[in-house]
Amino acid sequence: MANVQADGQWYPPEWPDRIRALASGTLTPVAPKRAATVMLLKDTPDGPVVHMLRRRTSMAFAGGAYAYPGGGVDPRDDERHIRWAGPSRSWWAERLGVDETGAQAIVCAAVRETYEEAGVLLAGPTADTVVGDTTGDDWEADRAALVAREVSFAEFLDRRGLVLRSDLLGAWTRWITPEFEPRRYDTWFFVAALPEGQRTRNVSTEADRTVWIAPHEAAAAYDKGELLMMPPTIATLRQLMPYSSAAEALEAAPARDLTPVLATARLVDGQIVLSWPGHDEFTKHIPTGGASA
Repeated sequence: MANVQADGQWYPPEWPDRIRALASGTLTPVAPKRAATVMLLKDTPDGPVVHMLRRRTSMAFAGGAYAYPGGGVDPRDDERHIRWAGPSRSWWAERLGVDETGAQAIVCAAVRETYEEAGVLLAGPTADTVVGDTTGDDWEADRAALVAREVSFAEFLDRRGLVLRSDLLGAWTRWITPEFEPRRYDTWFFVAALPEGQRTRNVSTEADRTVWIAPHEAAAAYDKGELLMMPPTIATLRQLMPYSSAAEALEAAPARDLTPVLATARLVDGQIVLSWPGHDEFTKHIPTGGASA
């Protein structure tokens, strides 16, 4: 279980020991796996709200923390030809900082995980349409097959005759799990608007609660220690706060910097200082012999 902080920052108790091991050279970082997560927005009379889920406390990674739908890239989605709408694969490759096959797999992961964990599908029968209600039994059977990895997302789209709507996504930011974490992810965060006619469902096996919440309300609850979150989650919530609509946030996405945010740990005056570049609020000072401050 994560340590209790004055705010809601997720902070596992094993971090200090792992940071010390990394600093001493006795811990070898594992290579991060590529992943994607989606901040799904919908407009209300009081401004946009974002879809969040609470990870089950039994989860090995970030149990009890609030997050967005997301997960790892499926290598089966990197080369298979799929029907594609919106910016080209080469455009996405340049935007995401990867090659074209990697870009397709990352975008597929973003759309697939939103469908798997929220029941929302950013795809349609044509390049300018989106599917409607996806709550029927046949859709649920397909979603369950995707979750079980019985079919790839590319195969699912092909069988359904669907076009992936990459134009409905905006790449927002990129975070890489710190080198001292045993489970590491290189994660691209996207924004998207809830398509008309669709609704979210609490279908994730990894979550025990889902909410639609205004970014400023979620951030305030984090600041009070009421909602537990990992640094990239609260950071992106704060970044969403200035926008008055989902469309406004999507319009802002192409100009956002996707330079990866990677936490660093260094020794300063007998303390380990853990920091995230550009995000001073997450800095931790860890005495070489004890708990964090």
